[in-house]
Parts: sequence; structure tokens; C-alpha cells
Amino acid sequence: MDTTSTLSRSTAPTPPAPSLPPPDTAGSRTAPRAGDAGPALRRAWRGPDADPVWARPALLALLGLTALLYLWDLGASGWANSFYAAAVQAGSESWKAFFFGSSDAASSITVDKTPLALWPMALSVRVFGLSSWSILVPQALMGVATIALLHRLVRRTTGSAAAGLVAGATMALTPVAVLMFRFDNPDALLVLLLVGSAGATLRAVEETRAGATGRPVRWVALGGALVGLAFLAKMLQAFLVLPALALVYLLFARTSWGKRVGHLLVAFGAMLLAGGWWIAIVELWPASSRPYIGGSQTNSILELTLGYNGLGRLNGEETGSVGGGGGWGSTGLFRLFGSEVGGQVAWLLPAAVVLGLAAAWFVRRRPPVLASLVLWGGWLVVTGLTFSLMAGIFHAYYTVALAPAIAALVGTGTWVLWQHRASLVAAGVLSATTAMTSVLAFVLLDRTSDFVPWLRWVVLVLGLVAALALSALGQLPRTIALVVASVALVVGLAGPAAYAVSTAATPHTGSIPSAGPASSTGPGGRGGPGGMPGGMPGGMPGGTPGGGTAGAPTGTPGGGAAGGGTGGLLEASESSAAMTALLRTDADAYTWAAATVGANNASGYQLASEEPVMAIGGFNGSDPSPTLAQFQQYVADGQVHWFIASSGGGPGGDGSDAITTWVSENFASQTVDGTVVYDLAAGIR
Repeated sequence: MDTTSTLSRSTAPTPPAPSLPPPDTAGSRTAPRAGDAGPALRRAWRGPDADPVWARPALLALLGLTALLYLWDLGASGWANSFYAAAVQAGSESWKAFFFGSSDAASSITVDKTPLALWPMALSVRVFGLSSWSILVPQALMGVATIALLHRLVRRTTGSAAAGLVAGATMALTPVAVLMFRFDNPDALLVLLLVGSAGATLRAVEETRAGATGRPVRWVALGGALVGLAFLAKMLQAFLVLPALALVYLLFARTSWGKRVGHLLVAFGAMLLAGGWWIAIVELWPASSRPYIGGSQTNSILELTLGYNGLGRLNGEETGSVGGGGGWGSTGLFRLFGSEVGGQVAWLLPAAVVLGLAAAWFVRRRPPVLASLVLWGGWLVVTGLTFSLMAGIFHAYYTVALAPAIAALVGTGTWVLWQHRASLVAAGVLSATTAMTSVLAFVLLDRTSDFVPWLRWVVLVLGLVAALALSALGQLPRTIALVVASVALVVGLAGPAAYAVSTAATPHTGSIPSAGPASSTGPGGRGGPGGMPGGMPGGMPGGTPGGGTAGAPTGTPGGGAAGGGTGGLLEASESSAAMTALLRTDADAYTWAAATVGANNASGYQLASEEPVMAIGGFNGSDPSPTLAQFQQYVADGQVHWFIASSGGGPGGDGSDAITTWVSENFASQTVDGTVVYDLAAGIR
């Protein structure tokens, strides 16, 4: 029976102690023998088996409302991030492009990430055809699955359905989570896999306490494998959870130190196998018969992993990075509360820290819950500090990786302190946390003062009143205590919920999406350096600055805006009906229907025509692919039909500039709906 159900039948102001497992015997290093206390320990770890009657309907309601929030009017965002959408389209046409994550079906160059996150979307497009929905629905379903899994993990650890629901609701309503589970970036799959790795690690610790019947090695290996797969979704960011996972197993596994280390080595091997097989194949594959590795300067997946998507993100020295050498927003311990990031994820961040620390003190002799708190706390600290201090490319939407840890700490910490509410310390912490959260919400809401202007005052006043009442929580009758706690919970979630609804109601496109309503300082109340949202360096070239703002989708299958137009560094091109018809003319006779500088320039034309368009120079236009000599050979061999000129101020590099100059000096041009194109098949003039 759930602890909260038991408490609901009691009218005494001081509740009974929760049913939690006893502390370990001092100095114990081995598990109980088979037939001893193994099953009892396992039941103690899981908590009560029976949920109250309201638990399942409440969970179904949570998941149903989450699905509604994540799926509502999903197609309004068009291609969302067309850089990835084009690769999804390519993968749906060619298995080679699918495997490598190529930007086009002819596999000229890859995206600048490993491709696992593209595969579910590409498979969906293969089955249902190319559309915004077929690309984005898998992302939304991953979001619902993440909420369900997080609820399950917190429920299993605490034995409380209510704690699981609080954690699930907190995660579901985090604005940046709503954004990324409605978008086609790799973060959706990354978060799902990492939450799974946390669950597998906690289950491995549990299995060490089940005696000879436990199978911890299987679970710890699964945890490592899921981190390896997360690496294939978004590379080294996946490894930020490793310190927390390893620490928890070392501290809380109930077996000898030698076995703990051995099990972790098995997990490490599983991680290398799950994440390394693709890297090994790409490294061994002849470069002449595979696409160029986008984002690298030497056509190397190892360089991309360790450089542009690795250490370069920390020190700001990403070779080939747009605006490299810094300029991605102010770093420091308070970065996550700044105007760029605060409205995305910071609403309950202080509460998670305070509740997690306080709860850890109260359950310091109860390893099941303490292990969970250490894991989520370690996840939050390592990932949060990395995001706060990294000098390289940083976007506010990266913080979706913090959402599971924040939600789990809030759900678990609130439950622990509720169980100990007769303590003045527990009541005081709940009171202070509620007051702090309401004040922070007021500050964040004030940054978008035109958005539901009355909400910040309601949150502030009700929050402070609830905080005052919570200070005497242990003296209140249980019914009143429940009402006060419910008000505090609603107040804490009101701000992020409003931003979440606003995010779901706003179409998002481009390379740098932002959650929350727009304001005078930029989308979601943010304004990056130089007045550009999302932490982009001031004065960045190309397209509409910032991306990710409200507006019409960048493209729809089969066409685009009547006038069309080239894109830029951050936004997709818009292919007019006439341009799309031109690209489709005799397209089967060519390897690439067209070529243009920059992946976003290429993506709009490719998605509209569903024909391969070569992205010269990759995302930034700065990758040395193809070289001028290679491109001249492609043209001589009749593989490229059209060259589409980029608008002024778009992306570029030495190689792409040389190609553009060569084409403009040697081929006749024509203008199609305001866009200059060159017929490379007509020969040099």
C-alpha cells in the first residue's frame, strides 16, 4: 500500500514514519545469501507494491495531457530545424544516407552529429511519407516515453505514486522540454536514453541487495549501453552523466569493492560497444566512398568527436565554428538564471538543489532513496556546471538535459520532506523553498511582462502565503496540510506551465529555437550578445537572426513561399513553386539537382523538391567539402545541374567562396523569383 494512501486515513498531525528499508549493517560488504533477506530487501527497495486507486488514472491523465501538449498543432512548425529535416528526408530515400546521417540522398556530406537521433524520424518518413508530422511525431512520443519512465523511476525508488506524479508533471511542464520534444534536434532521444541509463543503474544497485537471485551485471551493462547509444545521438554530451552513475554504483552497491569496480568495467565495455561500433565503421570505411564528415576539417569522425563537438565546446576553440573563440553568452555560476536561459529551465532549479540536499539528510541512513538523490544530484551538478562554464558554442535549449534531474529531485525531495513534516527543519525547508520558488517565478515572469501580466503577482502572493502556512505544516490537520501543499505545488508549476503552453502554441523554426513567449529582449525574454537571441555572437551573418521565433513554417512539402528566397546560416531557404519545378526538371539525370553554399540554404530547396541538393561547406559553409577541384570534376562529369547563389551575408569559407567565384565567372545566370541560379549543365560560357 502506498505511504500516501496510508497517511490519508490518519487524522493525527504527526504521521507515522514511512516504510523504508533499514540502514546497512556497518561494514557490510556482501549481499545476503539466497533464501535470506534478499526478497525482503528487494521489496523494501521498490517500496509498497500496491498503489492507491487514484494512482493509475492520475498517471494516465498525466501522460494523456503530456501527449496533447506535445502533439497539439505540431505541424505548425513546418520543417522545424531544416538542417536535420533535410538529413531525415535524405535518410528516407537512401540507406547509405540513413547510415551516415548525410545531408542529401547522394551523400555529399553528413550533418555535424552522429546519426542515431535521425534514424527514428527517417524511418517514420519512409513509412508515412515526408511531412512535418512524420518528422516530429517520433520526437513527441519520445517525450511522453521520457515522462512515463521518469515517473516509474521515482515511483519505484520512493514507493509513492504521488512522488512519481510530481516528478513527471515537473518534467512535462519544463518549457525547454516542451520545446525540444516538439522539435527535430537530437536532444529528445538523448534525454530519453540518459533517463533510461539512470534507471538501469539504480536497478543494478537494487539487484546487489537481492542476494544470489539478483542480476546486477545485466542492469549495469544496460546502463552503460544506453549511455553509448546516447553518444550516437549527441556525442560527448551524453558522457556528462557518467560521474553520477559511477559514483552511485560505487557507494551504494552492496557487494565487494572488487566486484563493484568489475561491474563498472563491464558497463564501460558495454558503453564502448554500443557507441563505438558506428565510429569504428566510419573510420575504417574508405573516405572516397562515404560522405565527408560535416563539422570536421580533416574528414574525420574522431576529430569531430573530440574537437568541434568535444573539447572545443568547453574552451571555445571549435575549429570551423561560426564566430569561434567565444561570444556565446556570459559564462559563470549564474548563467542558467540569466536572460537567455532562465525562462527555459531555471524555475525549479534552486528548489531541486535545496530539496535534494535536505532530503538526503533525512534519508542518510536509508540507501534506496539516498542513492536516487545522489544520482540525480550528481547529474544536475556536473551538467549544470558544464553548461554554466563552457566557453564554446552554447544554446539555451541544451538545458533540456537538466530537466530530468530537476524533476526527479523535486518529486523525491518533496515526498521525503512531506514524510518528515512534523520536523521543524523539514517544514522550514518546504516553506523556504516555496518562498524562493515564487520569488524566482516572479522575476522570470517579469522578463515577459506583457505575457499574462497578472500571473506573476498571483504566483508571488499565493506562494508567500503558502510558504507561511508551510512553516507550521507539522501542526496542521492533514486535510489542511494537503491543501497547503497542493497550493504550493500549483504555484511552483504555474510559471513554467504558462511558458510551456505558450511554447506549444508557437511555431518554431531555425537552428536556435527558444521556449516561452516573446518579449522586447528577444524570444522567451532572452537577448544574446549583440541583441541576438540564443547566445549567438553579435553581428553573425546569414538569414534571420536567432531563429526559433514565432512565424510561418520555413517550408512545406512540394513548395514554399510564392517569392521564395535563399536562406542563411540559421534559417532554411524558401523554394518558390517555380524554383521547385526547375529543380525537379530532369533531376533523375543528375546526382545532385543543385548545389549551394551552406546546409540551411540547401535544405529548403531539397525538402521542397525532394531531390538531392549539395550543401557546399556543410552547416557553416566552412568545411572543405568539396574542394574547388572536386566540384569542377562533378560539373565536368555532369553530376550537378544547378548552382543556387547565396544571398549576401550568408555562410561561407575559403573553399565555398572559391567555388562561388568560379561558377559566377564561367556560367550564365538567370533569376527565378528573385533568386540567381546558374545552369551548370549548359557548359562553360
